[in-house]
Amino acid sequence: MNVSIVSPALAESPGPVVQTAAGKVQGVLQGRAPGMPGAQDVLAFRGIPFGDSVAGERRWTLAQPAPPWRGVLDAAHFKPACAQLARYNLTEASEAEDCLTLNISRPFQPDVPLREQTLPVLVWIHGGAFVGGSGSLYRLDRLARDANAVVVSFNYRLGVFGFMPHPAFDAEHNGGYALEDQLLAMKWVQDNISEFGGDPDNITLAGESAGGASVCMHLMTPERTQGLFHKAIITSAACSFGLRSAEQWGSFGEQVAREAGCAKGTDVLECLRGKDANALMQAGDRIAGSDLAAFAPVYGTRTLPRQGLESLESGKVLPIPLLYSGTRDELRLYVGYAVQAGDVITHENYLDHLRAVYGDHAQAVLERYPADRESSAAAALGSVNTDFHPGVGLNHCQYVDTARLLSRHLPIFKMEFADRTVPVLGVSIPAKPDPGFELGAVHSSDLNYFFPNFSNTSRMNAPDLSLASQQVADDVVKSWASFMRTGIPVSDGLPQWLPFNVSQQSMRVGPGQIAMFDPESEYQCGFWKKLYPASFSGPR
Repeated sequence: MNVSIVSPALAESPGPVVQTAAGKVQGVLQGRAPGMPGAQDVLAFRGIPFGDSVAGERRWTLAQPAPPWRGVLDAAHFKPACAQLARYNLTEASEAEDCLTLNISRPFQPDVPLREQTLPVLVWIHGGAFVGGSGSLYRLDRLARDANAVVVSFNYRLGVFGFMPHPAFDAEHNGGYALEDQLLAMKWVQDNISEFGGDPDNITLAGESAGGASVCMHLMTPERTQGLFHKAIITSAACSFGLRSAEQWGSFGEQVAREAGCAKGTDVLECLRGKDANALMQAGDRIAGSDLAAFAPVYGTRTLPRQGLESLESGKVLPIPLLYSGTRDELRLYVGYAVQAGDVITHENYLDHLRAVYGDHAQAVLERYPADRESSAAAALGSVNTDFHPGVGLNHCQYVDTARLLSRHLPIFKMEFADRTVPVLGVSIPAKPDPGFELGAVHSSDLNYFFPNFSNTSRMNAPDLSLASQQVADDVVKSWASFMRTGIPVSDGLPQWLPFNVSQQSMRVGPGQIAMFDPESEYQCGFWKKLYPASFSGPR
């Protein structure tokens, strides 16, 4: 799907030509349309190849750098997203495997040659549960302009092509081809970003959800990523979440292969490489079922040698500043999806839903989290899941555990996004049917603070933020800009942001509720540690 996405408030014209290691590229200038308030123009480049095709015989191999090209590459349009199925009646499908491209936006300063500028760089890894998403879904102009930075997004292989392990794949990188794609993009940035006016010695690696988890993986493999980035921002991902080993989870890949018609006894790898991309994705989707972590990264390879807790407890992490955040109502999103799919959640069957997640611990959870503690049983279920869920690394208490462990080794600032007024229906979840309960600040609802009109689709048509939300968003973006420059998030509209190393506190942000608070106490993490000791590190 080749699309050119332009905000209604932006007009475009040809921009300057920039020389990269592989060839010349020409982007576009984005400026305010006539009648709009004046603002600094942004220079954008879209669809620049950083990796060669990984289709056919190159499936499940390490991506190679993009081959050089002649002439000037037109970088005015996005290139296709990597192969993925449409999900939740919201996101868009793709079957493209020649998809390793990146996008760059930066403020345009016509009086200073690009190569003579040294702006901080933000490299954004998109989310999508390791099976979806694309760098082209995010408008980068807001961060580029307001943070005065060079902002980069990119694509990487997904699902069966990027994260699925199988015994027939190369043991060194089995299940890790997507993380290797990300490394290739990061190396491209190191080698080329100075031509776009970015400082290769001041790069912040950032991501949300699966993108945030990917940042975790790169943070926890310093032997491979040293020097590729210098600060990190992780949103909605617990670095401590327990992963499966490549050897253990290879059986999942074998099931997918059999489902796709590549049975044992045949040349499985040749068979898989000959299959239609959509058939492979459908097979993976059927085998994964409701397991949200089915395509999470695996460990025990050169790509990812260790479990997260092992890296965090031993200090095998990059000792760089980290801004670490999550949303207040993360998993109400997935409860909303379940309701839209026909699940009914009432006070009468609330305990049954708890049993489905917490098993023998359900009664203890019910006593601590009764259904009437929230406005509805569905909201209560979403809140208890958000405090802790053993099956997915989107929960407050594992965020706290991750922050506590990382605070031993690096400076860390913790934040919670708590704006329950931002658009959710039609943005993070289909607009219809309305789930009928308060969704709140669900998973991914924070993205519109940084990427205007983010809607999980190429239309980028989410409603604008309210004035009150926009004022908070401006302050949070200023804190990101400060962090990118100095490693410390400072903004005039925020109170003093104490590092987690010192305070054990988080900054809560939302209209009328900007303050520091104690997340370990508020989210009853002591209770969860007693129930699930294997999911957490040892005592302080």
